Amino acid sequence: MAEIRLENLRKEFKDLVAVQDVTITFPTSTVTGLLGPSGCGKTTMMRIIAGLETPSAGDVYFDNERVTDLPPRKRNIGMVFQYPVAYKGISVRRNIELPLLEDKTLSATDRKKRIDDVVEILDLQDSVHKDTSQLDMGTRQKVAVARAVARQPRIILFDEPITNVDIETKVQLKQALKRLSRQHNQTIIYVTHDQTEAMTLADQIALMEEGAIVQRDEPRQLYNYPNAVFGGWFLGNPGMNFFEHCVKADNGSLRLASSLFPSPLRISDIQGVSGSISQATIGIRPEKIRIVQEKTPRAVQGQLLRKFIVVGGQYLLTIKVGEHIVKVKAAPELGARLQDEVWLECPLDWTMVFGPDKQRIEAKLSL
Repeated sequence: MAEIRLENLRKEFKDLVAVQDVTITFPTSTVTGLLGPSGCGKTTMMRIIAGLETPSAGDVYFDNERVTDLPPRKRNIGMVFQYPVAYKGISVRRNIELPLLEDKTLSATDRKKRIDDVVEILDLQDSVHKDTSQLDMGTRQKVAVARAVARQPRIILFDEPITNVDIETKVQLKQALKRLSRQHNQTIIYVTHDQTEAMTLADQIALMEEGAIVQRDEPRQLYNYPNAVFGGWFLGNPGMNFFEHCVKADNGSLRLASSLFPSPLRISDIQGVSGSISQATIGIRPEKIRIVQEKTPRAVQGQLLRKFIVVGGQYLLTIKVGEHIVKVKAAPELGARLQDEVWLECPLDWTMVFGPDKQRIEAKLSL
């Protein structure tokens, strides 16, 4: 199965730059989530990889073979789309078998083995002899996945394949795709705008914004340490809290006064920043902020404005701290009522600093 390499890839539509000079490698035998909001260029990039769009500049390589100018049928790829593509009037088994019949080197025994293999992985045993017109949308999507996988193409591209299926099928398809990647060493690119899908399915995520890859990392690393404000905002429900502040130089470091901390925040050992900085953005995730029962050396006081129960039984709190409105996730046993004064701590280990360009600054934080 192939490694995919994009070099200086660019796609323009008149005045719109859909893909901006992207260079990235998608490793073989890996599920990569191509994640971003609608209109960020992820589907355009997938179509270029598939050969359905011609890049304005740059190249596409499968392993070390340049495929930029090859038509889709010569790239040996599989594709699964948002809406299931399954041939009606024939059985599930026949649907899976049809593309295999084109491979004249494949024996009947090998063909049967491939079909049986994907039928088992995708839990289609009870449907294998049914006409696809008798199936619900979720099962038809399983058939579409099975047909793409059974061919054992060099890569498989998934474009939001579980958007329109029921919850149970979503879970089954996620498990099946992970298993296919492991057992068949399959290279998979999974295009989605849904962060939950990407976080639970992908081995790595390439996060896109306005046609560019802003970060590529393992899901947990991407979530905990976003390279830019966009990543902190886009990932999470809700995303990071962000607070803009003025900063002042102080003997080779920076000082930032904020009502989120009991004393000015010192930013030192700053890496990769040239020139002076007069403004910075503080970012911290709602679940990293701690509610404490009483004043501590690092606690500040705020007023509880709103309190909602969210997934998992946690509370999502809205707290006013000085001039800031802060979102906090707290345990269900929290006894505070609306308008109560509460104490909270923002751990420095989970506090991020972003520069005027909205990129994260590598630095040491202390009070």
